[in-house]
Amino acid sequence: MNDVGVIEIGREAFWVILVIGGPVLMAGLLIGLLIALFQALTSIQEMTLVFVPKIIVIFVALVVMMPFMIHHMVDFGESIFDKIIAIN
Repeated sequence: MNDVGVIEIGREAFWVILVIGGPVLMAGLLIGLLIALFQALTSIQEMTLVFVPKIIVIFVALVVMMPFMIHHMVDFGESIFDKIIAIN
């Protein structure tokens, strides 16, 4: 395997990481912004008000996005295995 092949695998790996982690991180970001807006409007500065809804939303996002995430991981794994087979 040459340098170009290694760089291509690394690029694919970073892309898979972004595609898999992006929706869950965006859900956490959006709920965090909504809670921060709510806290600013109501002057409630309770710390658990930030963490509990964010944990719940991230867990729900993980459960909902799990088939999508597994599909992309399996596709990436298959492409890596195909490249390993092609080396021989």
